[in-house]
Amino acid sequence: MLKGILRVIIALIFIASGFVKAVDVKGFSFKLEEYFSPSVFNMPFLEEKALPIAIFVVVLELLLGFMLLLKIRLKFTLSALIALCVFFAFLTFYSAYFNKVTDCGCFGDAIKFTPWQSFTKDIVLLLGLLIIYALYRNSFTKLLPKNPKKYILISVFAVVMGMVILHGILHEPLIDFRAYKIGTDMNAERKKIASDPDVYKTFYVLKNKKTGEEKKVNQDDYVNDKTLWDEGTPWEIQNDKTSSEVVKKGYSSEISKFRLEDENGNDVTEQILSLPKVHLFFTYKPKEVSEQEFAQMDKYPTANVPKYGISPDKKTFGILPNLTMDATPIKTIARSNPFVLTLQNGKIVEKQSLQDFITK
Repeated sequence: MLKGILRVIIALIFIASGFVKAVDVKGFSFKLEEYFSPSVFNMPFLEEKALPIAIFVVVLELLLGFMLLLKIRLKFTLSALIALCVFFAFLTFYSAYFNKVTDCGCFGDAIKFTPWQSFTKDIVLLLGLLIIYALYRNSFTKLLPKNPKKYILISVFAVVMGMVILHGILHEPLIDFRAYKIGTDMNAERKKIASDPDVYKTFYVLKNKKTGEEKKVNQDDYVNDKTLWDEGTPWEIQNDKTSSEVVKKGYSSEISKFRLEDENGNDVTEQILSLPKVHLFFTYKPKEVSEQEFAQMDKYPTANVPKYGISPDKKTFGILPNLTMDATPIKTIARSNPFVLTLQNGKIVEKQSLQDFITK
């Protein structure tokens, strides 16, 4: 009974993890690009293959999780999941220890984990899988009657998940877990961010010149304790160890990174978000956009609705007014390249790939 409950729980965790990544497999591929970048594993040759690798990992996670749920080829399934868990544990430990990738993307944008939380989650899952393996090892060699229903179920599951993945690649995720989902009032979000910012304090590392002892104090404690700075004190600030740290987290939102600049570097975000209606054409990789697509953006009739082109490069668009934004937040907003975001008084009312937008 206990081993069955543990098996079902872990199977459902893998299925849930795979599903939220399957819904937005492009978003997961962007996360893999971070791992392959020169600043992390320095495997730039894999960055271009991030999407097929992401699809492979997601399909593997989903099918193995479903196979564990149905007890299909249990020894193979558990062995493969253990190997997958070891792989993920390595990635998350590396991210946590070296502070390289701040979010592993384990549950996509649905649930955010810190690197150490992600590593802990992988270790717990690994231990759970090892326990299940030990509990079921005596039944691995037993010949079980074939159950065609199980294989029909997994076939249907694979087809449905394949359609979900394909939809996310060709269009937009069926379920949007991002901050930029339809209905989000970006002006309201910006007000929340401004009214509840992170609170920082300066921390000093003090060294006792007589004993060599070191201790860390924040700016308020330092000012209030006269023995730390009065004349004749043995304590001395180690300037190279002074740091500024967050002592109170404020309101957090990806929309804090939404900043638009004109060709002169002026911040025009507020101006754009105050327009009654506007179409924003995004591209995070301008070199991959065809001349035909640029022409479609330039010529698309929008009546009296203004339209702007947004990319990391100041000279991307020919006719459209060109605004710039860093590629990373553009990828958070737009999974397609190019992509169209429609705002009404700063509220997101529509988001589509360019082809879906012009053919609607």
